[in-house]
Amino acid sequence: MAEDLIRYDIVIQDALRGAVRKILTEVVRIGLPGEHHFYIAFDTNAPGVRISPRLHERYPTEMTVVLQHQFWDLTVTDHAFEVGLSFGGIPEKLFVPFSSIKGFFDPSVQFALEFEPGKTAEELPDELVDAARDQERAEATLSEIDDALSGDAPKPAKSKTDKAKGRKPAEKTADASADDADKTKDDDAASADVVSLDAFRKKP
Repeated sequence: MAEDLIRYDIVIQDALRGAVRKILTEVVRIGLPGEHHFYIAFDTNAPGVRISPRLHERYPTEMTVVLQHQFWDLTVTDHAFEVGLSFGGIPEKLFVPFSSIKGFFDPSVQFALEFEPGKTAEELPDELVDAARDQERAEATLSEIDDALSGDAPKPAKSKTDKAKGRKPAEKTADASADDADKTKDDDAASADVVSLDAFRKKP
C-alpha cells in the first residue's frame, strides 16, 4: 500500500474540529436551540489550555464540561473557545484550544465526534502559547504563596474513606454543577453525564 503523504486522517480531524467551531459559533449567536446541549472532553495538559490550578489538580489529564443550563461569556476564535462555568459553586473561566478536544457529544440527538489531541495540521499562534506559559508560571507562583500563607492553618482530618480514595473530604466528582441549589442531585447528574460520554466513546 502506498504511503499516505496527504495525511487524510489529519485533514479529517481538522475538518471535524472546524465543525465543532462552527457549532459553538452558532451557539454564541443564537443560543442553544431546542434540547441541544454538549459534553466536551479535552486534554488538560494540551498546549494552550488554561484552567485554574484547582481544576487541574482535580482533573490532571482529562476533563469533561457540560454546556447546557449555566454557562456564560462563551467566545469562539479560530483556534479556541473560552467559557465561564461553575464548579462546586465557584465560578471558573476555561480556555480550550480546539486542538485539545478529545470528544464532542450532543446526547439530545446522539451525535458524537472523537478526536486525537495534538493530531492536527494547525498550530496555536505563538502569542497564545506564550500567554498560556506565562499564566501557568503566575498560577504556580500564586499557589506557592497560598501554600506558604496557609501553612500554619489546621488541616481538616481525612476520613478512612477519603484516605483510601486519596482525595480531599470535600472534593466533588462531578465535572460541572448545573444547579448548585441541589448539590447531591447535580453531582449525580453530572457524573452520569460523564459516564454516558465515556460509554459512547467506547462503542466500536
